[in-house]
Amino acid sequence: MEEVEEEVKRIVEQVKELHDSSTSFVSSSSQEELSLRNRASVVDSSIRRLHSTLASDKHLDPKLFEKLEEDLQRAKCMLADGDTSSFLPSKPQGIDSEEGCFTVLKLFEHVLESDPLIDEVGFIHPSQFNLLDEEAGSSSVYQNELQPNNETSRKFWNQDHKLGISTDILVQLCKDAKHVFLLAFEEYKRHGNACNESQIENFSCSPGTPEIEVMRHSQAVLLLSSDFGTAWNARKLILSKKDQLSAFTEELRLSGLILSNSPKSESTWSHRRWIIKMISQRFSTPQVIITKESELVESIGERSKMNYRAWYHRCWLVSYMAIEQVIQELNKSKRWAGLHVADSSCFHYRRRLMLKILESLYVKGGNAYDKSEARKIWKEELDWNKELVERYVGREALWLHRRFLSLNWIIYFACNDSDVSPEPGESIIMNEEIAIFIDNEIHLLESSMTVLDTKFEDFQAQALHAGVYMLWLTKKMPELWRMVEEKLGTEKVKCVLSTIAQERPSLLHHLVNV
Repeated sequence: MEEVEEEVKRIVEQVKELHDSSTSFVSSSSQEELSLRNRASVVDSSIRRLHSTLASDKHLDPKLFEKLEEDLQRAKCMLADGDTSSFLPSKPQGIDSEEGCFTVLKLFEHVLESDPLIDEVGFIHPSQFNLLDEEAGSSSVYQNELQPNNETSRKFWNQDHKLGISTDILVQLCKDAKHVFLLAFEEYKRHGNACNESQIENFSCSPGTPEIEVMRHSQAVLLLSSDFGTAWNARKLILSKKDQLSAFTEELRLSGLILSNSPKSESTWSHRRWIIKMISQRFSTPQVIITKESELVESIGERSKMNYRAWYHRCWLVSYMAIEQVIQELNKSKRWAGLHVADSSCFHYRRRLMLKILESLYVKGGNAYDKSEARKIWKEELDWNKELVERYVGREALWLHRRFLSLNWIIYFACNDSDVSPEPGESIIMNEEIAIFIDNEIHLLESSMTVLDTKFEDFQAQALHAGVYMLWLTKKMPELWRMVEEKLGTEKVKCVLSTIAQERPSLLHHLVNV
């Protein structure tokens, strides 16, 4: 118990310093006042935590217990006495929790704790509160209980597990949250250095411990400033010591809530990947988590266009998928891709899934995927892509996807019937199946080169993308150039090159000369 005794002494010293600082406080600086207030709040939490620790220890010497209790009581009285008490915010009317909501930050944290099912958060102008109330059919409970019923004083709106935060308080609330979090994190690190591992585990179960304070304040900070890396790292430090799956699934819930307001936050997506890695290493990866992650990205993709961070996250998930889940994802994402043909991110995701299928073809043992099934999937994707190319004229994402499909069709299916994976850079030997495939691609090129309408640029773009696609194929398979010249004729080939030269001269130079 020596560590607890030392901590009580340290708390008493902190209270004395705080009391001296508040007694000599004459400045009107809001920053100095905020610093004192936050220090008082942290010390107050530490006193309550130590009270709880002492009360739960059944082996403590009665005399020592009495002495430590007396020291803590004296510190608490000093903290509540005189000038120092002005920096301990009083409990507002209408809140029944033990600690109360002392400041706007405390109120914010109380809202989060009182509704653990919040699934969406956003920043709203105060003028929108009444409109939200009308749409919801009732007034926000936090408005009615805590604040006067007028537009300018409203801070939070919480209905149907949706949380709105007034833009009027954002700047100061974020500053307060960061300040209190950093103080709590320093306290946590001091506490960790002073205690052994078993004591830290015991303390972490008590309300008001540094660990709980760090998690509470970091949650508030990240909902307001999602790329505050120190807060994410603090949560990683604490979570890395946990061995309950529920702690990690709850962290996924929190990061999902943050993404509802900051869908392009790189730090948040990175943190989700860290959580999934931890779950995979410690508990194995439940496929239901991967499925939910994939669905989350798709729903965010609907609200946040061209969200490359989200789609990169979805591509990363493929490495954790079994082949059956890969096939399911390929089928599920098809409709979304067909409705968003200009968004290359979804087609990139489909390419990642199809590469996973190719990898599974050459797995040793009895777990290899059936090559005839893979061939069927590839053929269906090529046919579907052709339909989209002809229906949605001038969409470059579709032509880029076709490059991938065509080259891998030739390498893995048209000229490789063995069960051995082709070597990188291996030369492609022309055969009848490849010749038929290229002949069909040349017909597609011819139809795409026809500009039916010059009023819009879509047909010109279609001709350009088709020409670049065919030129790209000839670079990968130089022997195709002769076939293209024979089928199209010299004049049409010159027309293709001229189209590319006008729009993409540097690309033409790269494809022809490199």
